Amino acid sequence: MSEALDPETPRVGDLDVDPALASAVLEIEQHASTLGWDQPAKLFALVDTAQLVQREPALAAAMGLDDAAEQGSLTAVEQDGLDPRTALERSLETITWPADVTGCAAVVERTVLPPEADAEIPEDPAEAASYAASHPHRQELRLVAGATRAGATYCAMRFRSHDDDTKVVGGTDLVPALLELLAATLAETDPTDEEHDRP
Repeated sequence: MSEALDPETPRVGDLDVDPALASAVLEIEQHASTLGWDQPAKLFALVDTAQLVQREPALAAAMGLDDAAEQGSLTAVEQDGLDPRTALERSLETITWPADVTGCAAVVERTVLPPEADAEIPEDPAEAASYAASHPHRQELRLVAGATRAGATYCAMRFRSHDDDTKVVGGTDLVPALLELLAATLAETDPTDEEHDRP
């Protein structure tokens, strides 16, 4: 399921869309758009805003958050420590979150090729990347994918060739493989395990 969304007035009324998650993902996409293109992957923890205000009042005040005004919303907290030399997908395999994190979201840029180019893509990853970067019909896009412990997912996608807030596409399952990796970082772990890792 996907649709073009205006981030200022996201249409997230579908029954299978978590409005808090969709709003957080769209806010992250808007933030990413202000940084421009050719950015490294980014990872965000999504925390319940009301709980953040209660636990970290000074931080919440610095972020301009208000308990009463932000009931039922999620706040994105960017995580440091991602190695830009390591693929995000590989980094996600090593990450778990503490219980106070409701969800997480990732921002990645990707190059996609038309289906007819598949047969010509080299097997070597470096050669494949070079091939994709120089292909005359390549499309560059930015993806923001988010998931929650409750099982909700939401994505926002912007093509570089249509870099316009009104051309952002939203949906619950635009990148299933990435969503699955994000959800795995939120899976419950044995309390006897070592302390959760943060990136």
